[in-house]
Amino acid sequence: MQISINNLVKEYNGHRVLDVGYLNINKGTILGIIGPNGAGKSTLIKIIGGLEEATSGQVYYNGKKIYSQKDITVVFQKPYLLRTTVFNNVAYPLMIRKEKKKAINNKVNKILKEIGIENLKNQKAWTLSGGEMQKVALARALIFRPSLLILDEPMSNMDPSSIAIMEEMIKKINQIEKTTVIIITHSLQQAKRICKEVVFMHKGKVQEFGSMKEVIFNPKNHITKAFIQGELLIS
Repeated sequence: MQISINNLVKEYNGHRVLDVGYLNINKGTILGIIGPNGAGKSTLIKIIGGLEEATSGQVYYNGKKIYSQKDITVVFQKPYLLRTTVFNNVAYPLMIRKEKKKAINNKVNKILKEIGIENLKNQKAWTLSGGEMQKVALARALIFRPSLLILDEPMSNMDPSSIAIMEEMIKKINQIEKTTVIIITHSLQQAKRICKEVVFMHKGKVQEFGSMKEVIFNPKNHITKAFIQGELLIS
């Protein structure tokens, strides 16, 4: 077990947006979080990623409170990039770890080639398209091989061929590095392709959790069934 969530509550101005009683996320899984807009998905991953504090409850990562962890990376749908080149953006995690220049050059050039953006390495980040920015953010997230990678719809602006490349990268780092991956996706097809386990959320609560096949092909909860069948579109 890697991540344990206990009685997690988040409120904004007295309005409860998240209420997760108990959830264990296994080490080395690829967990997809699905659900309608406003279900609390992004709030949950912000708390798991240590970017936001819960109103009450705890998240433990390898037995320690999540806020004390440094090997977690979060990538959002609209990534924040530094006002510098693509190369420097991707290299940044290695620079702050004070790796040697030669090692940084080798690692950055390798991952840029794998993702298919080596031609952009000298381009300024603010001149990129939305899909290109997402690729750079993912390259930066993957380069230092985090033990926990959290993704909030990281491929929403990419074309199908780019999505296929990124999905293979995620599966590769999961298989080789045993990186735990949590990904919010609005695509059930994507969840089928890459996820080992799936959480379905609705109105701030976890309605169903299980293997990908259990949740998507044989859901037990009637709300999950409605969502899978395309009948539940809003929270």
